[in-house]
Amino acid sequence: MGLFEKYLSVWVGLGIIAGVTIGHFAGNSMQVISDLEISGVNIPVAILIWLMIYPMMVQIDFSSIKNIGKRPRGIVWTIVINWLIKPFTMAFFAWLFFSKLYQAWIDPALAGEYIAGAIILGAAPCTAMVFVWSYLTNGDPNYTLVQVSVNDLIILVAFVPIVGLLLGITDVSIPYNTLIASVVFFVVVPLIAGIITQRIIMKTLGSHWFKNVFLPKLKPISIIALLITLVLLFAFQGQNILNNPLIILLAAIPLAIQTYFIFFLAWYGGKKLKLKHPICAPASLIGASNFFELAVAVAIALFGLQSPAALVTVVGVLVEVPLMLSLVAFVNRRKY
Repeated sequence: MGLFEKYLSVWVGLGIIAGVTIGHFAGNSMQVISDLEISGVNIPVAILIWLMIYPMMVQIDFSSIKNIGKRPRGIVWTIVINWLIKPFTMAFFAWLFFSKLYQAWIDPALAGEYIAGAIILGAAPCTAMVFVWSYLTNGDPNYTLVQVSVNDLIILVAFVPIVGLLLGITDVSIPYNTLIASVVFFVVVPLIAGIITQRIIMKTLGSHWFKNVFLPKLKPISIIALLITLVLLFAFQGQNILNNPLIILLAAIPLAIQTYFIFFLAWYGGKKLKLKHPICAPASLIGASNFFELAVAVAIALFGLQSPAALVTVVGVLVEVPLMLSLVAFVNRRKY
């Protein structure tokens, strides 16, 4: 393991502290960076996520993708976890904590909005960051691409009905511009760049140099981009974290429980289905993480920028990276 991989938990802790500190002292200056958006996608964050995803995209072997249809269990299990289980367990945990366990701290009138934010977050399975988690756990890049692509297609038709059902409303407005922009920025562009890079290097320097020299050099870039993203996200919300430490903590607890619950259900269920590690790992991590760009955009559109619902989705952003890194470490210790 390299320096970054070996002490990743240390770098994450330092990144969180650095981000909150920067956000506190920079104050409203961070808003300038936060406002650099295209169709609801923050440009600096998009670039950093692109740098995280690109190393996996370079490894895609399209000639082997056609064989994935012969191994459908991983795809089916991904669909079951993300669309038949995850949204409903998120709704349950949100209801349990915000409506029942937190009655002493949260006004019942506001509890509904906190629950709504959690539901929106739970109904949006991860797209971009899955490639990072899969890459860090030696997941099958071809299979991961198909798993993510299937999820993206299902989001188009299932996200609105599920959110509408769980929120008890039917006029949910999904920002399709954000959804499309996210897929283009985080999947299409790095995929095209990866294909071009792979073909050029294969032709000029050969497959041995590509696999044994070029690919190992990319891994630190992916992890460095991940850490910078963490610093930036916490810097954006540094003032909110310091001003509302209790509500941030209260919101983080059910989100963390949901993350671990879904992961372990998917992980051990995948093992029972005899999924191989490179398939089971990303299948479990997709369910545990969220499409936070879409969730934040929908929460703001439905309830407003300063609403409790929007705050919960932002807390989801803040807790996701540390939680997912802990699950990456768990997976890497249990390779089979």
